[in-house]
Amino acid sequence: MLSALQSLSLAANNMSGSIPRQLGQCSNLRYLNLSRNKFNEDIPFEIGILQFLQILDLSHNILTGQLPSQLAQLQRLETLNISHNRISGSIPSAFDNMLSLTSVDISYNQFEGQLPNSKAFSEAPFERLRNNKDLCGNSTGLKPCSFASQNPRGKRSNKVLLILVLLFGSLALLFVIVGVLLILRKRIRDKEKVSREAQTGIPFTLWCCDGKIEHSDIIKATEGFDSKHCVGEGGFGSVYKAELPTGEVLAIKKLHTQPEGGMTNLKAFTSEIHALTEIRHRNIVKLYGFCLNPEHCFLAYEFFKGGSLEKLLSSEEKAMKFDWIKRINVIKGVSYALSYMHHDCSPPIVHRDISSKNVLLDLDYEAHISDFGTARLLKSDSSNWTSFAGTFGYSAPELAYTLVVNEKCDVYSFGVVTLEIITGKYPGDLISSLSSSTYHNLLFKDLLDQCISPPTNQIVGYIVFLMKAVFLCLHSNSEYRPTMQQVSQYLSIPRPDFQEQFHIMTLGEILKFDSNSILVKNPCSKVRLFSELGTAGKPDSSNRLPICLLN
Repeated sequence: MLSALQSLSLAANNMSGSIPRQLGQCSNLRYLNLSRNKFNEDIPFEIGILQFLQILDLSHNILTGQLPSQLAQLQRLETLNISHNRISGSIPSAFDNMLSLTSVDISYNQFEGQLPNSKAFSEAPFERLRNNKDLCGNSTGLKPCSFASQNPRGKRSNKVLLILVLLFGSLALLFVIVGVLLILRKRIRDKEKVSREAQTGIPFTLWCCDGKIEHSDIIKATEGFDSKHCVGEGGFGSVYKAELPTGEVLAIKKLHTQPEGGMTNLKAFTSEIHALTEIRHRNIVKLYGFCLNPEHCFLAYEFFKGGSLEKLLSSEEKAMKFDWIKRINVIKGVSYALSYMHHDCSPPIVHRDISSKNVLLDLDYEAHISDFGTARLLKSDSSNWTSFAGTFGYSAPELAYTLVVNEKCDVYSFGVVTLEIITGKYPGDLISSLSSSTYHNLLFKDLLDQCISPPTNQIVGYIVFLMKAVFLCLHSNSEYRPTMQQVSQYLSIPRPDFQEQFHIMTLGEILKFDSNSILVKNPCSKVRLFSELGTAGKPDSSNRLPICLLN
């Protein structure tokens, strides 16, 4: 193996042609001697990759071109001999930093310009520097460098430098002036906005459109929230498409009013909305603003032309274009967003309503989680709520008898949405059958969405690993569900091609499939998927085994 080679001497062999660039693959090379041959052309820059090289001798050849600056990366190089060649140009200034270099010989070449400012060059005997074109520097036998020789452009470069200083100075002054004007303009607009709100009594805030959009523009764009502009319905409100005068398009979620009218805690709601606007993630819909008018209380989001995942799967024509690679990327995107909410936000944010209708797609099928106006900041003393929030069929089973909400509720909903993407429909019947052993006999291929072509072996391999994680996410006991951070990391691992005959395998066989130590089996026939997902909880002491974990 070239990578194991430490010493190579091909000196005095009458070899010709260019020096092989494959030498850069000899990653452990310490000694390289190609002297006294007939090598020509340039010195290959790949030699600069040899980080362990200590001695390099290329003398007595016919090498031409300039000295590659990459050679300065050889921080362990002690001896450099490139004498008796035809190498031209100046020696790269980066050679000043070669602190390990103790001996150099560059004689009988065509070098010109200033000698590097390092001990190895400045203390080198004249015999090792002689017979070059026009070398100068602080070394015995060489003429001192004039400013012009150090910088060939001489006074001209000074003029260019002066021009650049004046140019950048003018630009900096211009930026300061523009910045001051923008600050003054913003203050004036803020005062006008406060004045408008004082007149109308409508608290309205929008962090986009350069402050040009008013509350009346939203009402006008939706024609007073007419049903013909409605593009979606949710448990907390209806979503309308608003085409603004600026040409921008927003999704306006008009929240359902409370039984007593208006928002009961304006200060708390406003502070929470401001916290949610700080979220910045490519797979989370941006919240642009809100309005707290008791008659029209709404949230403003970015609009996605791809619509919701629910509508895509319900349309056979659209679902046929939703191939397996796009589906897997959507699943990954949702997992990344939830992992960010649960583990990278402080305090963590629990969505509480992950479902296919709240996963929006752009035209490139990139997933974006929406409905953040209904999400809650999970503080240490706020895991209990007095009302149910979510979509039936997607919510975790424990919410049927308790209102204790934590991140594991989102994990369960993620499992449902993932199964929906894989099967092409809401997987209610499949989830219901998980408490029995009947699902073991289902053919794996029959679970996959039939409106698109069967997946390739590579995609099948990924889906097999994905199914293992999904069924853990659907565990009836929240303690045994993995975290979304574990799931997102697990989904990021490349998977090998699936070599089994998957079209005749049952779901039970798929879930027991052992590959690359993904499953850890114990003598009691329990199979637990934690070797890659991490430990999601303490060992199950109940008699009921985790779903999908039976032989």
